[in-house]
Amino acid sequence: MAGVMSSYHLVDLVQRLGRPRLLVVGDLILDRYVWGDAERVSQEAPVILLREDRREIRLGGAANVANMVRGLEADVAMVGVVGADDDGKCVIQELEAAGVDCAAVLPDASRPTTVKERYLGRAQNRHPHQMLRVDREVRTAIDAGQCQRLLDVVLPRLGDYQAVLISDYGKGVCTPELSQAIIKAAKAQGIPVIVDPSSSGDCRNFVGATAVTPNRLETYRATGREIRTPDDAYFAGRRLCAQYDLAYAFVTMDKDGMALVMADGSSQMLPTRKREVYDITGAGDMVLATIGVGAAAGATPADLGRLANVAGGLEVEQIGVVCISREEILADLINGSRSTKAKVCTLDEAARHVEARRKLHQLVVLTNGCFDVLHVGHVSYLQQAADEGDCLVVALNSDASVRAQNKGPDRPVFSEEHRSTMLAALEAVDYVVIFDEETPHNVLEKLKPDLLVKGGTYTNDQIVGKELVESYGGQVKALGEVPGMSTTEILRHLRSPVATTIPMPAAKPNRKAG
Repeated sequence: MAGVMSSYHLVDLVQRLGRPRLLVVGDLILDRYVWGDAERVSQEAPVILLREDRREIRLGGAANVANMVRGLEADVAMVGVVGADDDGKCVIQELEAAGVDCAAVLPDASRPTTVKERYLGRAQNRHPHQMLRVDREVRTAIDAGQCQRLLDVVLPRLGDYQAVLISDYGKGVCTPELSQAIIKAAKAQGIPVIVDPSSSGDCRNFVGATAVTPNRLETYRATGREIRTPDDAYFAGRRLCAQYDLAYAFVTMDKDGMALVMADGSSQMLPTRKREVYDITGAGDMVLATIGVGAAAGATPADLGRLANVAGGLEVEQIGVVCISREEILADLINGSRSTKAKVCTLDEAARHVEARRKLHQLVVLTNGCFDVLHVGHVSYLQQAADEGDCLVVALNSDASVRAQNKGPDRPVFSEEHRSTMLAALEAVDYVVIFDEETPHNVLEKLKPDLLVKGGTYTNDQIVGKELVESYGGQVKALGEVPGMSTTEILRHLRSPVATTIPMPAAKPNRKAG
């Protein structure tokens, strides 16, 4: 339920991320893919013969994290080493093409660039399957001289960044000397350091970091506690925080979401919604990148975990490693489950949400009114309004605004809190904004809806705000009505000494926009 309740809040968070600067430290990997048709068994040996038809290169390891941070519209600098070889040049070229600062990516003639080469074969034009992976790497630690050269480049510029990510793939870059020097310097400057440990789960090099993001297996290897339940994750998370002096820890639990454990022992489960899983490759990198960008923007640990759940979920729905964009995250949040409470928002909040929807090329419809004593006429008209676009905003007159319209001493019958809650409970309504003015002009100026609609007996020319909406290129439209369903008529009927049932007449056809 926590994930559902926070979806609109997370839209606001994504809108406020800005363009932070991050430093990514770790093992750079080049992923090479060889694709082809698995035609037959070779005559030379009992192996499949692959007829190659294309090759592809992708960034892996910490280089992939940096690329994903760029995909989330943050600036990023990379820290690490590559071999003094063509593959190393290729990694740097790919990073720089993505806009990553590679001033602290240094060549090392004593080691090759880490390359993972995968051979994927198609049989009878079906989905390709990996047949073989060949790794070229060394796992020895970089020497003291190379470590110092990296620190000489990084430490003087550390204050330029709002967060540091350490992506340890166990290839020798994340030594105790390098990791501790960066962690201590960042901590002294109030810069969060988020670490994704290697598959070994060894976190000893990362004492004093802000947080770690191990998966189930890595957590087990780090703590000796097998992670089957949330309680297992809480126990292990507390051990990680205590043992490695962390502010908090995320224990990622794939389809179950992630457990967040704070240094004070408090904990909570951050669930994720069910998804179709096509490929888990890159999900951990996406989680780290998202947490890093959110941490750089000052988000709370709980919000970091919720946002990372969404980004990681989108990643596993892709085949191969794909950068997830803010727009994709926004679309997933907007199209996912929505709570009634979250739909009622301030004008500023609504403006941020409308801006997010425009980035997704959605058409925004707005209507306004008192909506006192919600009835079938309102419901019918609001459904018509929602059908006109992708997002319906209802601007609701406050209690003071209703009274100013001289509808009677006993109006509104229901308070603005009741009326807004009822409206938000309708599936057709996306947002409810309460306004105090006599007219919705201020709301229209702030939100600039693509279409302003009204129901009942209005004509286009009678719609308040028509001139304003048309001045910026928007449209207005009068919709159909349900006869006899005005609030005034219903209240008159209810006060009548003779109780009868109000009939349900057919709705009039929609009017066309003029």
